[in-house]
Amino acid sequence: MWFVFALLSAIFAALTSILAKVGIDGVNSNLATAIRTVVVLFMAWGMVFLTNTQSGISEIGRKSWLFLILSGLATGASWLCYYRALQLGEASKVVPIDKLSIVITLILAFVFLHEKFTVKLMIGSILIGVGTLVMVL
Repeated sequence: MWFVFALLSAIFAALTSILAKVGIDGVNSNLATAIRTVVVLFMAWGMVFLTNTQSGISEIGRKSWLFLILSGLATGASWLCYYRALQLGEASKVVPIDKLSIVITLILAFVFLHEKFTVKLMIGSILIGVGTLVMVL
């Protein structure tokens, strides 16, 4: 089931890029990000209430709160930079560079989460890096 959700995530991320590029035309990128964030906020809390999982908020530990907040800050910074990059550049160049996050995530997962960094992952990372360069240059 994780594969289906991952694939849907990729499809929605692709739609996000195209819809955002059209939507930010003539709009300040920070304002556009704020509008997008409000929509995501309502959608996320809507799912919490729809699935009746709001009672779990009291069970969240301090460590989880800290890392969820830090993750939220990283997401916000990413979105602000992404929207500005989309406003200034072509989506066909911005998106591949943004997807270098895959390689960076794999490296961070190896360093901080002690996940295995196999030969297959290394080859894939190199191919993603080279592919990004080919698309951007």
